[in-house]
Amino acid sequence: MSAPHLRAALLDRRRFLGESGMGLGAIALTHLLSRQRLLGASVSGKEPIRPLISPGAPYAPRVAPLPARAKNVLVIFCSGACSHLDTFDYKPELIRRHGQPIPGSEKLITFQGEQGALNRSPWEFRPRGQTGKMISDLLPHLGALADELCFIHSMKGKTNTHGPGENFMSTGSALDGFPSLGSWLTYALGSEDQSLPAYVAIPDPRGKPQNSVNNWAPGFLPAAYQGTEFNATTPIRNLARPSGIPENRDQATRSFLRGLNERHASLYPGDSQLAARISSYELAARMQLTVPGVADLSSEPEHILRLYGADEGGSKVKDLRAAYARNCILGRRLVEKGVRFVQVFNGAYQTGGEGVSNWDGHKDILNQYGVHGPVLDKPTAGLLIDLKQRGLLDETLVVWCTEFGRMPTFQKGSQGRDHNPEGFTCWLAGAGVKHGFSHGATDEFGHRAIQDVVTVHDFHATLLHLLGLDHERLTYYHNGIERRLTDVHGEVIRPILA
Repeated sequence: MSAPHLRAALLDRRRFLGESGMGLGAIALTHLLSRQRLLGASVSGKEPIRPLISPGAPYAPRVAPLPARAKNVLVIFCSGACSHLDTFDYKPELIRRHGQPIPGSEKLITFQGEQGALNRSPWEFRPRGQTGKMISDLLPHLGALADELCFIHSMKGKTNTHGPGENFMSTGSALDGFPSLGSWLTYALGSEDQSLPAYVAIPDPRGKPQNSVNNWAPGFLPAAYQGTEFNATTPIRNLARPSGIPENRDQATRSFLRGLNERHASLYPGDSQLAARISSYELAARMQLTVPGVADLSSEPEHILRLYGADEGGSKVKDLRAAYARNCILGRRLVEKGVRFVQVFNGAYQTGGEGVSNWDGHKDILNQYGVHGPVLDKPTAGLLIDLKQRGLLDETLVVWCTEFGRMPTFQKGSQGRDHNPEGFTCWLAGAGVKHGFSHGATDEFGHRAIQDVVTVHDFHATLLHLLGLDHERLTYYHNGIERRLTDVHGEVIRPILA
């Protein structure tokens, strides 16, 4: 290399190293200023609000900073992407154009390939309640409660894949590693009952959803805010004190362990992870006495079991319905005890079991949904009726959701519908929302949300609002960023608020 070229190369390298050093310095300065809260205001112009949490009491109840309409949340999550077009979103034009190509998209390719013709639902839609809301015969019990429900027909997602879709609906991000909605709520508000978890996830009797624990994981929040997983169909071991150990000795042992923990914690003041770990162990000890009791449904009267369909059996559908019904009763019992967030799953992922154990109706929607509809319908309706009769619906927000919708066409060569994140339905009931109300709309075929489009971030912002939380101000500092459930998006859906 000639001397001028060598000199130019050296100068370029020096300039590169010098500018890199300045850049690293700027990154370090930003990090230090951010840690000390000396950076400028947030994009929203609102200062973050962080809950005041005692390190040794992560689940202690905390007062919401804004007026709250709801105290608890109970989510029914239909895993597998339940079709809005066969349940709650009535499309007369889809019926009229049955068997024709979708206009302007005759060669449409979606998640699993080329689409065939438009296909009406195999189930008739009928007017329900005083509002005359059109709901499918697939869900007659829920249809009878149409006047209690607040429908959002213009939901729009970001992904057409189940795992990321479940993530997005549960955490606000399609990626792994982000806190679930229930984790954010328990971080912000704690729990009313210190002998039970603040957040309980109840998987379907057939198994876990496709993205499994990501749906109730704490992400970058402290581990104390992860959902605790159990259900009413898997036996919970009796963890009570063995009969051979006297009560006074058991209490003395617990007191001794508590003293050791307190002494150890005093050696590491300010260590929130250690304090949270100790609190988790103490909660686990209390749960040994409380969880077996709350999950034991033997004390439920016959009329309640009958209301939910938990007393049925003798066929595949009735057995599945009874198992799911027991999980719904467990959800009501947990809310009754003051558990802040309960997440009940309907549908599970099983390798090789497409459409058999969840709502993923690609191949034969008539027979697949012919199982899933009756399993969901009566127990979920019974849950709403039971909550209302007990006065719990006035303070509990019930959320029905799924990861995305399905196409108005049948897949080419099949009798089922492909994935569709462009438009789908969720509904709410209970505290703080209008009854017998519909918001937004998809197009004439139910393909795309076109009126008052609602994103998942809007959906989450509204749920937080009903719990007395501002989604723009509820934050957690992580890796140099003030993180929030709704990222930098989201608006409260004010037209649905009561």
